[in-house]
Amino acid sequence: MKLRPLFDKVVVKEIEQQEESVSGIFLPTSAKEKQEMAVVVAVGQGGNVDGKQVDMVVKVGDKVLYSKYAGSEFTVDGQKVTIIRQSDVLAVVEE
Repeated sequence: MKLRPLFDKVVVKEIEQQEESVSGIFLPTSAKEKQEMAVVVAVGQGGNVDGKQVDMVVKVGDKVLYSKYAGSEFTVDGQKVTIIRQSDVLAVVEE
């Protein structure tokens, strides 16, 4: 299934966390916090949102950091994705 977000929405997929800590201790799923780093998988077209013009600056494939409690989580075709507003993106990670 292909997602096409509307207006200023961005669909992101979490980047998998390490299964063990730096010191080698295995981390069970229940001990992991929600990851705030993700890869952008779809971007809305921007436009007039709440009376303001929004230009989209993130693009598909960008690795981003976003607010911890931002967006709504969904499972699409067995993959967990989060839909957030572009304004919830705090930074684009450049490597």
